[in-house]
Amino acid sequence: MQEDYPSREEERGLIKKFEEQLKQKTYNFFDITEYETIIQYYIDHLQFGKGLKACKLAIDQFPFSQEISLLMSQCYIGKENYQEALRVIDEAQNLHPNDVELNTVKGTIYSFLGEYKKAVELLLGTLDYAEDKSEVYYNVGLTYQTNSKFEEAIGHYKKAIELNLNHENALYELAYCLDVTGKLEDSVDYYKQFIDQDPYSTYAWYNLGIVLNKLERYEEAIKAYDYALVIDDTFSSAWFNMGNSYMNIDKYDEALEAYKNTLTNEGPSAETYCCIGTSYEKLEQYELAMKYYRKSTKLDQFYEDAWYGIGCCLSEQDKYYEAIHFFNKALKLDPENANYWLAIADAEQHVGNIVSSFEAYQEAAMLEPNNEMIWLDWSLIHYEQGEHIKAIELIDRALEELPEHSDLMYRMVVYQISAGRYKEAFAYLENALILDFENHEVLFDFFPKIETQKALYKIIDQHRNKI
Repeated sequence: MQEDYPSREEERGLIKKFEEQLKQKTYNFFDITEYETIIQYYIDHLQFGKGLKACKLAIDQFPFSQEISLLMSQCYIGKENYQEALRVIDEAQNLHPNDVELNTVKGTIYSFLGEYKKAVELLLGTLDYAEDKSEVYYNVGLTYQTNSKFEEAIGHYKKAIELNLNHENALYELAYCLDVTGKLEDSVDYYKQFIDQDPYSTYAWYNLGIVLNKLERYEEAIKAYDYALVIDDTFSSAWFNMGNSYMNIDKYDEALEAYKNTLTNEGPSAETYCCIGTSYEKLEQYELAMKYYRKSTKLDQFYEDAWYGIGCCLSEQDKYYEAIHFFNKALKLDPENANYWLAIADAEQHVGNIVSSFEAYQEAAMLEPNNEMIWLDWSLIHYEQGEHIKAIELIDRALEELPEHSDLMYRMVVYQISAGRYKEAFAYLENALILDFENHEVLFDFFPKIETQKALYKIIDQHRNKI
Protein backbone atom coordinates (compact mmCIF):
# COMPACT_ATOMS: atom_id res chain seq x y z
CA MET A 1 0.00 0.00 0.00
CA GLN A 2 3.00 2.31 0.14
CA GLU A 3 3.06 5.36 -2.11
CA ASP A 4 5.83 7.73 -3.11
CA TYR A 5 4.76 11.13 -4.36
CA PRO A 6 7.79 11.89 -6.57
CA SER A 7 7.59 8.49 -8.26
CA ARG A 8 3.84 8.91 -8.73
CA GLU A 9 4.42 12.24 -10.48
CA GLU A 10 7.05 10.58 -12.63
CA GLU A 11 4.64 7.74 -13.38
CA ARG A 12 1.89 10.16 -14.45
CA GLY A 13 4.36 11.94 -16.72
CA LEU A 14 5.42 8.67 -18.34
CA ILE A 15 1.83 7.56 -18.90
CA LYS A 16 0.90 10.92 -20.43
CA LYS A 17 3.96 10.82 -22.69
CA PHE A 18 3.24 7.24 -23.77
CA GLU A 19 -0.46 7.86 -24.48
CA GLU A 20 0.37 10.97 -26.52
CA GLN A 21 2.72 8.77 -28.57
CA LEU A 22 -0.09 6.27 -29.22
CA LYS A 23 -2.55 9.02 -30.10
CA GLN A 24 -0.24 10.98 -32.38
CA LYS A 25 1.58 7.90 -33.74
CA THR A 26 4.93 9.46 -32.98
CA TYR A 27 8.03 7.87 -31.43
CA ASN A 28 9.52 8.54 -28.00
CA PHE A 29 12.42 6.67 -26.48
CA PHE A 30 11.74 4.95 -23.16
CA ASP A 31 14.41 3.01 -21.32
CA ILE A 32 13.59 -0.42 -19.95
CA THR A 33 12.73 0.73 -16.42
CA GLU A 34 10.37 3.34 -17.85
CA TYR A 35 8.62 0.67 -19.93
CA GLU A 36 8.31 -1.50 -16.84
CA THR A 37 6.70 1.40 -14.95
CA ILE A 38 4.26 2.09 -17.80
CA ILE A 39 3.23 -1.57 -18.21
CA GLN A 40 2.87 -2.12 -14.47
CA TYR A 41 0.62 0.95 -14.29
CA TYR A 42 -1.71 -0.53 -16.90
CA ILE A 43 -1.73 -3.91 -15.17
CA ASP A 44 -2.57 -2.29 -11.83
CA HIS A 45 -5.46 -0.42 -13.46
CA LEU A 46 -6.67 -3.51 -15.39
CA GLN A 47 -5.97 -1.84 -18.73
CA PHE A 48 -4.39 -4.92 -20.25
CA GLY A 49 -4.87 -3.86 -23.89
CA LYS A 50 -2.76 -0.74 -23.40
CA GLY A 51 -0.32 -2.81 -21.36
CA LEU A 52 0.16 -5.15 -24.32
CA LYS A 53 0.77 -2.22 -26.67
CA ALA A 54 3.53 -1.04 -24.35
CA CYS A 55 4.92 -4.59 -24.05
CA LYS A 56 5.15 -5.02 -27.82
CA LEU A 57 7.01 -1.73 -28.24
CA ALA A 58 9.29 -2.61 -25.33
CA ILE A 59 10.08 -6.11 -26.59
CA ASP A 60 11.09 -4.68 -29.99
CA GLN A 61 13.71 -2.55 -28.21
CA PHE A 62 14.66 -5.05 -25.51
CA PRO A 63 14.05 -8.53 -26.98
CA PHE A 64 16.00 -10.35 -24.26
CA SER A 65 14.32 -8.72 -21.26
CA GLN A 66 12.92 -11.32 -18.92
CA GLU A 67 11.02 -8.69 -16.95
CA ILE A 68 9.18 -7.43 -20.05
CA SER A 69 8.28 -11.03 -20.94
CA LEU A 70 6.85 -11.56 -17.46
CA LEU A 71 4.80 -8.37 -17.69
CA MET A 72 3.55 -9.30 -21.16
CA SER A 73 2.41 -12.69 -19.88
CA GLN A 74 0.54 -10.92 -17.05
CA CYS A 75 -1.27 -8.77 -19.60
CA TYR A 76 -2.30 -11.84 -21.59
CA ILE A 77 -3.45 -13.54 -18.38
CA GLY A 78 -5.50 -10.42 -17.58
CA LYS A 79 -7.18 -10.74 -20.98
CA GLU A 80 -7.65 -14.48 -20.31
CA ASN A 81 -5.55 -15.29 -23.37
CA TYR A 82 -3.67 -18.08 -21.63
CA GLN A 83 -2.19 -19.70 -24.74
CA GLU A 84 -0.46 -16.46 -25.72
CA ALA A 85 0.74 -16.06 -22.14
CA LEU A 86 2.26 -19.55 -22.33
CA ARG A 87 3.91 -18.74 -25.65
CA VAL A 88 5.59 -15.66 -24.17
CA ILE A 89 6.88 -17.65 -21.17
CA ASP A 90 8.12 -20.51 -23.39
CA GLU A 91 10.09 -18.05 -25.51
CA ALA A 92 11.60 -16.46 -22.41
CA GLN A 93 12.54 -19.90 -21.06
CA ASN A 94 14.63 -20.55 -24.16
CA LEU A 95 16.94 -17.86 -22.75
CA HIS A 96 16.39 -18.60 -19.04
CA PRO A 97 15.55 -22.33 -18.79
CA ASN A 98 15.78 -22.69 -15.01
CA ASP A 99 14.31 -19.39 -13.91
CA VAL A 100 12.02 -19.88 -10.91
CA GLU A 101 9.90 -16.81 -11.62
CA LEU A 102 9.16 -17.90 -15.18
CA ASN A 103 8.19 -21.36 -13.99
CA THR A 104 6.00 -19.82 -11.27
CA VAL A 105 4.09 -17.76 -13.83
CA LYS A 106 3.83 -20.80 -16.09
CA GLY A 107 2.39 -22.76 -13.18
CA THR A 108 -0.15 -19.97 -12.61
CA ILE A 109 -1.22 -20.18 -16.25
CA TYR A 110 -1.68 -23.96 -16.04
CA SER A 111 -3.74 -23.40 -12.92
CA PHE A 112 -6.02 -20.94 -14.76
CA LEU A 113 -6.39 -23.54 -17.51
CA GLY A 114 -7.60 -26.03 -14.91
CA GLU A 115 -4.45 -28.15 -15.18
CA TYR A 116 -3.54 -27.79 -11.51
CA LYS A 117 -1.69 -31.13 -11.32
CA LYS A 118 0.60 -29.99 -14.13
CA ALA A 119 1.03 -26.65 -12.37
CA VAL A 120 1.93 -28.29 -9.05
CA GLU A 121 4.41 -30.64 -10.74
CA LEU A 122 6.07 -27.72 -12.51
CA LEU A 123 6.34 -25.64 -9.32
CA LEU A 124 7.68 -28.49 -7.17
CA GLY A 125 10.24 -29.16 -9.89
CA THR A 126 11.86 -25.78 -9.08
CA LEU A 127 12.70 -26.83 -5.50
CA ASP A 128 16.11 -28.16 -6.55
CA TYR A 129 17.33 -24.75 -7.69
CA ALA A 130 15.05 -22.24 -5.97
CA GLU A 131 16.80 -19.88 -3.55
CA ASP A 132 13.62 -19.42 -1.49
CA LYS A 133 11.90 -22.79 -1.11
CA SER A 134 9.23 -21.30 1.14
CA GLU A 135 8.03 -19.23 -1.82
CA VAL A 136 7.73 -22.39 -3.91
CA TYR A 137 5.56 -24.11 -1.30
CA TYR A 138 3.51 -20.93 -1.00
CA ASN A 139 2.82 -20.87 -4.74
CA VAL A 140 1.89 -24.56 -4.69
CA GLY A 141 -0.54 -23.74 -1.89
CA LEU A 142 -2.06 -20.96 -3.99
CA THR A 143 -2.47 -23.36 -6.91
CA TYR A 144 -4.34 -25.87 -4.77
CA GLN A 145 -6.41 -23.10 -3.20
CA THR A 146 -7.39 -21.69 -6.61
CA ASN A 147 -8.73 -25.13 -7.47
CA SER A 148 -10.60 -25.48 -4.14
CA LYS A 149 -8.19 -28.15 -2.87
CA PHE A 150 -8.04 -26.53 0.54
CA GLU A 151 -6.60 -29.45 2.52
CA GLU A 152 -3.66 -29.74 0.11
CA ALA A 153 -3.23 -25.96 0.20
CA ILE A 154 -3.10 -26.02 4.02
CA GLY A 155 -0.32 -28.63 3.95
CA HIS A 156 1.84 -26.60 1.59
CA TYR A 157 1.27 -23.30 3.38
CA LYS A 158 2.44 -24.99 6.56
CA LYS A 159 5.59 -26.18 4.77
CA ALA A 160 6.24 -22.60 3.64
CA ILE A 161 5.83 -21.34 7.20
CA GLU A 162 8.13 -24.04 8.61
CA LEU A 163 10.86 -22.64 6.36
CA ASN A 164 9.97 -18.99 6.94
CA LEU A 165 8.05 -18.13 10.09
CA ASN A 166 7.61 -14.56 8.82
CA HIS A 167 6.05 -15.50 5.46
CA GLU A 168 3.16 -13.09 5.85
CA ASN A 169 1.23 -14.19 2.76
CA ALA A 170 1.44 -17.88 3.61
CA LEU A 171 0.23 -17.22 7.14
CA TYR A 172 -2.66 -15.12 5.85
CA GLU A 173 -3.76 -17.61 3.18
CA LEU A 174 -3.45 -20.46 5.67
CA ALA A 175 -5.90 -18.65 7.94
CA TYR A 176 -8.30 -18.28 5.00
CA CYS A 177 -8.15 -21.99 4.11
CA LEU A 178 -8.59 -23.02 7.74
CA ASP A 179 -11.62 -20.73 7.89
CA VAL A 180 -13.14 -22.26 4.73
CA THR A 181 -12.64 -25.80 6.05
CA GLY A 182 -14.07 -24.93 9.47
CA LYS A 183 -10.76 -25.52 11.25
CA LEU A 184 -9.91 -21.96 12.20
CA GLU A 185 -11.01 -22.22 15.84
CA ASP A 186 -8.86 -25.31 16.31
CA SER A 187 -5.88 -23.57 14.70
CA VAL A 188 -5.42 -20.86 17.34
CA ASP A 189 -3.00 -23.10 19.24
CA TYR A 190 -1.12 -23.72 15.98
CA TYR A 191 -0.55 -19.99 15.61
CA LYS A 192 0.32 -19.60 19.28
CA GLN A 193 3.14 -22.11 18.88
CA PHE A 194 4.93 -19.60 16.63
CA ILE A 195 4.87 -17.17 19.54
CA ASP A 196 6.25 -19.90 21.83
CA GLN A 197 9.09 -20.39 19.34
CA ASP A 198 9.80 -16.68 19.11
CA PRO A 199 7.90 -14.39 21.51
CA TYR A 200 9.49 -11.35 19.84
CA SER A 201 8.25 -12.18 16.35
CA THR A 202 6.05 -9.34 15.17
CA TYR A 203 4.62 -11.54 12.42
CA ALA A 204 3.68 -14.30 14.88
CA TRP A 205 1.62 -11.87 16.97
CA TYR A 206 0.28 -10.16 13.86
CA ASN A 207 -0.97 -13.37 12.28
CA LEU A 208 -2.50 -14.53 15.54
CA GLY A 209 -4.40 -11.24 15.40
CA ILE A 210 -5.63 -12.00 11.88
CA VAL A 211 -6.94 -15.42 12.96
CA LEU A 212 -8.67 -13.97 16.03
CA ASN A 213 -10.20 -11.23 13.89
CA LYS A 214 -11.57 -13.84 11.45
CA LEU A 215 -13.07 -15.63 14.45
CA GLU A 216 -14.73 -12.31 15.41
CA ARG A 217 -12.78 -12.27 18.66
CA TYR A 218 -11.97 -8.63 18.06
CA GLU A 219 -10.80 -7.62 21.54
CA GLU A 220 -8.30 -10.49 21.57
CA ALA A 221 -7.20 -9.62 18.04
CA ILE A 222 -6.50 -6.03 19.13
CA LYS A 223 -4.34 -7.31 22.00
CA ALA A 224 -2.36 -9.50 19.57
CA TYR A 225 -1.80 -6.56 17.20
CA ASP A 226 -0.81 -4.46 20.21
CA TYR A 227 1.90 -6.97 21.17
CA ALA A 228 3.19 -6.87 17.58
CA LEU A 229 3.35 -3.08 17.81
CA VAL A 230 5.12 -3.14 21.19
CA ILE A 231 7.88 -5.07 19.41
CA ASP A 232 7.79 -2.86 16.32
CA ASP A 233 5.69 0.29 16.47
CA THR A 234 6.39 1.00 12.78
CA PHE A 235 4.62 -2.20 11.64
CA SER A 236 2.01 -0.51 9.45
CA SER A 237 0.02 -3.67 8.62
CA ALA A 238 -0.54 -4.27 12.34
CA TRP A 239 -1.78 -0.69 12.76
CA PHE A 240 -4.09 -1.10 9.76
CA ASN A 241 -5.60 -4.39 10.91
CA MET A 242 -5.96 -3.07 14.44
CA GLY A 243 -8.00 -0.25 12.93
CA ASN A 244 -10.23 -2.81 11.20
CA SER A 245 -10.79 -4.67 14.47
CA TYR A 246 -11.70 -1.44 16.27
CA MET A 247 -14.18 -0.66 13.47
CA ASN A 248 -15.80 -4.05 14.01
CA ILE A 249 -16.56 -3.18 17.65
CA ASP A 250 -17.67 0.38 16.82
CA LYS A 251 -14.70 2.06 18.51
CA TYR A 252 -14.27 4.67 15.82
CA ASP A 253 -11.91 7.05 17.66
CA GLU A 254 -9.47 4.20 18.30
CA ALA A 255 -9.83 2.99 14.72
CA LEU A 256 -9.07 6.49 13.45
CA GLU A 257 -5.89 6.66 15.52
CA ALA A 258 -4.77 3.25 14.22
CA TYR A 259 -5.36 4.22 10.59
CA LYS A 260 -3.50 7.50 11.08
CA ASN A 261 -0.56 5.54 12.48
CA THR A 262 -0.72 3.37 9.35
CA LEU A 263 -0.47 6.55 7.30
CA THR A 264 2.49 7.80 9.35
CA ASN A 265 4.46 4.56 9.01
CA GLU A 266 3.52 3.51 5.51
CA GLY A 267 2.79 6.69 3.64
CA PRO A 268 -0.35 7.66 1.72
CA SER A 269 -2.52 5.06 0.01
CA ALA A 270 -6.05 5.10 -1.35
CA GLU A 271 -7.09 2.34 1.02
CA THR A 272 -5.78 4.01 4.17
CA TYR A 273 -7.26 7.39 3.22
CA CYS A 274 -10.60 5.68 2.59
CA CYS A 275 -10.52 3.97 5.98
CA ILE A 276 -9.75 7.28 7.70
CA GLY A 277 -12.68 8.76 5.81
CA THR A 278 -14.95 5.94 6.99
CA SER A 279 -13.87 6.52 10.60
CA TYR A 280 -14.75 10.20 10.37
CA GLU A 281 -18.04 9.31 8.68
CA LYS A 282 -18.95 6.97 11.56
CA LEU A 283 -18.08 9.79 13.96
CA GLU A 284 -20.49 12.01 11.94
CA GLN A 285 -17.69 14.41 11.02
CA TYR A 286 -18.77 14.47 7.40
CA GLU A 287 -16.60 17.30 6.07
CA LEU A 288 -13.45 15.62 7.36
CA ALA A 289 -14.68 12.28 6.04
CA MET A 290 -15.17 13.72 2.54
CA LYS A 291 -11.76 15.36 2.69
CA TYR A 292 -10.10 11.95 3.13
CA TYR A 293 -12.37 10.20 0.66
CA ARG A 294 -11.31 12.80 -1.91
CA LYS A 295 -7.65 12.21 -1.04
CA SER A 296 -8.31 8.53 -1.73
CA THR A 297 -9.80 9.20 -5.17
CA LYS A 298 -6.90 11.49 -6.08
CA LEU A 299 -4.47 8.65 -5.45
CA ASP A 300 -6.67 6.10 -7.20
CA GLN A 301 -9.60 7.26 -9.30
CA PHE A 302 -10.76 3.64 -9.54
CA TYR A 303 -11.17 3.22 -5.78
CA GLU A 304 -14.95 2.88 -5.78
CA ASP A 305 -15.41 2.69 -2.00
CA ALA A 306 -14.16 6.25 -1.70
CA TRP A 307 -16.68 7.55 -4.26
CA TYR A 308 -19.37 5.64 -2.39
CA GLY A 309 -18.20 7.14 0.91
CA ILE A 310 -18.55 10.69 -0.45
CA GLY A 311 -22.08 9.84 -1.55
CA CYS A 312 -22.95 8.47 1.89
CA CYS A 313 -21.68 11.64 3.59
CA LEU A 314 -23.75 13.82 1.25
CA SER A 315 -26.83 11.66 1.88
CA GLU A 316 -26.38 12.06 5.62
CA GLN A 317 -26.49 15.83 5.04
CA ASP A 318 -29.65 15.50 2.91
CA LYS A 319 -27.73 16.48 -0.24
CA TYR A 320 -29.29 13.69 -2.25
CA TYR A 321 -28.87 15.13 -5.76
CA GLU A 322 -25.12 15.45 -5.21
CA ALA A 323 -24.99 12.03 -3.53
CA ILE A 324 -26.50 10.31 -6.58
CA HIS A 325 -23.66 11.61 -8.74
CA PHE A 326 -21.04 9.97 -6.51
CA PHE A 327 -23.01 6.74 -6.03
CA ASN A 328 -23.16 6.44 -9.82
CA LYS A 329 -19.37 6.90 -10.04
CA ALA A 330 -18.95 4.00 -7.58
CA LEU A 331 -21.53 1.92 -9.43
CA LYS A 332 -19.78 2.44 -12.75
CA LEU A 333 -16.68 0.85 -11.25
CA ASP A 334 -18.56 -1.98 -9.52
CA PRO A 335 -22.01 -2.50 -11.10
CA GLU A 336 -22.66 -5.68 -9.11
CA ASN A 337 -22.43 -4.09 -5.68
CA ALA A 338 -25.88 -4.30 -4.07
CA ASN A 339 -24.99 -1.64 -1.47
CA TYR A 340 -24.38 0.90 -4.21
CA TRP A 341 -27.75 0.14 -5.83
CA LEU A 342 -29.43 0.36 -2.43
CA ALA A 343 -27.85 3.75 -1.74
CA ILE A 344 -28.98 5.05 -5.14
CA ALA A 345 -32.49 3.71 -4.53
CA ASP A 346 -32.73 5.58 -1.25
CA ALA A 347 -31.35 8.83 -2.69
CA GLU A 348 -33.60 8.67 -5.77
CA GLN A 349 -36.61 8.15 -3.51
CA HIS A 350 -35.69 11.21 -1.44
CA VAL A 351 -35.56 13.45 -4.53
CA GLY A 352 -38.88 12.09 -5.78
CA ASN A 353 -37.59 9.89 -8.60
CA ILE A 354 -39.74 6.92 -7.57
CA VAL A 355 -39.41 5.01 -10.85
CA SER A 356 -35.60 5.25 -10.73
CA SER A 357 -35.70 4.24 -7.07
CA PHE A 358 -37.73 1.10 -7.82
CA GLU A 359 -35.35 0.19 -10.67
CA ALA A 360 -32.40 0.46 -8.30
CA TYR A 361 -34.15 -1.66 -5.66
CA GLN A 362 -34.86 -4.26 -8.36
CA GLU A 363 -31.15 -4.42 -9.26
CA ALA A 364 -30.17 -4.68 -5.59
CA ALA A 365 -32.66 -7.47 -4.96
CA MET A 366 -31.39 -9.43 -7.96
CA LEU A 367 -27.83 -9.16 -6.67
CA GLU A 368 -28.57 -9.87 -3.00
CA PRO A 369 -31.98 -11.52 -2.57
CA ASN A 370 -30.97 -12.56 0.96
CA ASN A 371 -30.60 -8.95 2.12
CA GLU A 372 -33.81 -8.28 4.05
CA MET A 373 -33.21 -4.52 4.22
CA ILE A 374 -33.65 -4.27 0.44
CA TRP A 375 -37.13 -5.80 0.65
CA LEU A 376 -38.11 -3.82 3.74
CA ASP A 377 -37.05 -0.47 2.30
CA TRP A 378 -38.43 -1.17 -1.18
CA SER A 379 -41.83 -2.31 0.09
CA LEU A 380 -42.04 0.65 2.50
CA ILE A 381 -42.18 3.08 -0.41
CA HIS A 382 -45.20 1.25 -1.83
CA TYR A 383 -46.77 1.22 1.64
CA GLU A 384 -46.24 4.96 2.14
CA GLN A 385 -47.88 5.57 -1.25
CA GLY A 386 -50.91 3.53 -0.18
CA GLU A 387 -50.03 0.66 -2.54
CA HIS A 388 -50.54 -2.03 0.10
CA ILE A 389 -51.01 -4.95 -2.31
CA LYS A 390 -47.72 -4.19 -4.08
CA ALA A 391 -46.00 -3.97 -0.70
CA ILE A 392 -47.48 -7.36 0.23
CA GLU A 393 -46.28 -8.89 -3.03
CA LEU A 394 -42.71 -7.73 -2.37
CA ILE A 395 -42.63 -9.12 1.17
CA ASP A 396 -44.13 -12.36 -0.16
CA ARG A 397 -41.17 -12.60 -2.56
CA ALA A 398 -38.79 -11.80 0.29
CA LEU A 399 -40.23 -14.54 2.50
CA GLU A 400 -39.60 -17.06 -0.28
CA GLU A 401 -35.91 -16.20 0.09
CA LEU A 402 -35.90 -15.61 3.86
CA PRO A 403 -38.75 -17.56 5.49
CA GLU A 404 -37.21 -17.43 8.98
CA HIS A 405 -36.75 -13.65 9.22
CA SER A 406 -39.17 -12.24 11.76
CA ASP A 407 -38.74 -8.62 10.60
CA LEU A 408 -40.20 -9.59 7.23
CA MET A 409 -43.01 -11.53 8.89
CA TYR A 410 -43.95 -8.62 11.16
CA ARG A 411 -43.83 -6.22 8.22
CA MET A 412 -46.23 -8.52 6.37
CA VAL A 413 -48.59 -8.22 9.34
CA VAL A 414 -48.49 -4.42 8.99
CA TYR A 415 -49.21 -4.50 5.27
CA GLN A 416 -52.00 -7.09 5.56
CA ILE A 417 -53.77 -5.09 8.30
CA SER A 418 -53.41 -1.91 6.24
CA ALA A 419 -54.97 -3.72 3.26
CA GLY A 420 -57.89 -4.84 5.42
CA ARG A 421 -56.85 -8.51 5.28
CA TYR A 422 -57.22 -9.23 8.98
CA LYS A 423 -57.47 -13.00 8.78
CA GLU A 424 -54.22 -13.22 6.77
CA ALA A 425 -52.60 -10.65 9.08
CA PHE A 426 -53.32 -12.67 12.22
CA ALA A 427 -51.97 -15.85 10.57
CA TYR A 428 -48.69 -14.08 9.81
CA LEU A 429 -48.65 -12.57 13.31
CA GLU A 430 -48.91 -16.04 14.82
CA ASN A 431 -45.90 -17.20 12.80
CA ALA A 432 -43.93 -14.03 13.58
CA LEU A 433 -44.49 -14.47 17.32
CA ILE A 434 -43.23 -18.04 17.08
CA LEU A 435 -40.10 -16.90 15.24
CA ASP A 436 -39.24 -14.02 17.59
CA PHE A 437 -41.75 -13.06 20.24
CA GLU A 438 -39.79 -10.06 21.57
CA ASN A 439 -39.62 -8.45 18.14
CA HIS A 440 -43.38 -7.72 18.14
CA GLU A 441 -42.61 -4.19 19.38
CA VAL A 442 -41.84 -3.19 15.76
CA LEU A 443 -45.57 -3.33 15.01
CA PHE A 444 -46.42 -0.35 17.17
CA ASP A 445 -44.28 2.02 15.11
CA PHE A 446 -46.83 1.55 12.32
CA PHE A 447 -49.99 1.65 14.46
CA PRO A 448 -49.98 4.65 16.81
CA LYS A 449 -53.75 4.44 17.43
CA ILE A 450 -54.58 3.01 20.88
CA GLU A 451 -57.52 0.96 19.54
CA THR A 452 -55.32 -0.92 17.07
CA GLN A 453 -52.57 -1.41 19.65
CA LYS A 454 -55.10 -2.86 22.12
CA ALA A 455 -56.32 -5.37 19.52
CA LEU A 456 -52.77 -6.43 18.77
CA TYR A 457 -51.89 -6.68 22.48
CA LYS A 458 -54.86 -9.01 22.97
CA ILE A 459 -53.61 -11.43 20.31
CA ILE A 460 -50.02 -11.17 21.54
CA ASP A 461 -51.11 -11.90 25.13
CA GLN A 462 -53.02 -14.96 23.98
CA HIS A 463 -49.85 -16.24 22.32
CA ARG A 464 -47.77 -15.40 25.42
CA ASN A 465 -50.09 -17.53 27.53
CA LYS A 466 -49.48 -20.49 25.22
CA ILE A 467 -45.71 -20.34 25.78
